[in-house]
Amino acid sequence: MPEPSPTLRRRGRLFRIGAAFVVLLAVAGYLAVQYVTGGSGAPGCKVVSDEAGGTTFEFTPEQAVNAATIAAVGTGRGMPERAVTIALATSLQESGLRNIEHGDRDSIGLFQQRPSQGWGTRKQILDPTYAAGVFYQHLAKVQDYPKLPLTMAAQRVQRSGFPEAYARHEMDATLLSAALTGHSAATLTCDGRPAGTRAAGPDAVRAALVRDFGRDALQPAGAEVGAATTPTPSAAPSTRAPARTVTLPVDQDASPAKGRSVRQRGWQLAHWAVANSSALHIEGVSYGGREWIAGNTDSEWRTAAEGARTTAGAVRIVTGQ
Repeated sequence: MPEPSPTLRRRGRLFRIGAAFVVLLAVAGYLAVQYVTGGSGAPGCKVVSDEAGGTTFEFTPEQAVNAATIAAVGTGRGMPERAVTIALATSLQESGLRNIEHGDRDSIGLFQQRPSQGWGTRKQILDPTYAAGVFYQHLAKVQDYPKLPLTMAAQRVQRSGFPEAYARHEMDATLLSAALTGHSAATLTCDGRPAGTRAAGPDAVRAALVRDFGRDALQPAGAEVGAATTPTPSAAPSTRAPARTVTLPVDQDASPAKGRSVRQRGWQLAHWAVANSSALHIEGVSYGGREWIAGNTDSEWRTAAEGARTTAGAVRIVTGQ
């Protein structure tokens, strides 16, 4: 049998190299997706009951971002915590708190809403802020929904073929709702990304805040964004380092008409930031004399460092350097 020509051998090597490169890209892509969406090895999130011996719910960064959006849209509309619980339980059942692009017939998104049934366009429904808003719009029309069993309230909005399924998520949704509306303090943690990872920066944080809460998250509360030398949180490698921060004063942001206290507003914003820590590369969050640091092995809220305590009346979000 004749030997392959040099040209054929060279083509064979190029093909093998190209195939190996494609495999490496596929593996890298898979690992990146797993990291972001919560597969094996991904940074995780957890919410715990503020009662002794209470329950715990563990979830992924992707789910945390979507849950925080659902809660922010609900409180922004003046909906009570019970409404947020109903919305979270519904999304847990319908999509696992994931913004999926498929479902039964033309169902899509966090709540598996259908364009053909008047919920909006496909593009609108795949916008988590819109999807949550239109869910609350329909829920508000359900008479006495806060007094109804969760399954019944959710079913009157969704018209599901399996209405009993919503009930199984009520306990987890209640925990999430308490944390993400600010009712319970320092109960939501995420592993986040450790210091030194590439930062999204304060502009990305501002944009995400406006997306979920509206412009009143920044004004008239007077949020400040700057690149200045500020004390880093106590668990950071050094005592002082340049950091980019978003500071959200909440001492003047109570809204009696919505039945929400300053403390609830502050902890909602603080927990929102932690929930978005992987997506926005947030390294630290402090509020009310407590702070959370990305990359800690236990990811707990701790007593804040001296510098963080001076802004106890504000939520301070520290992005990567």
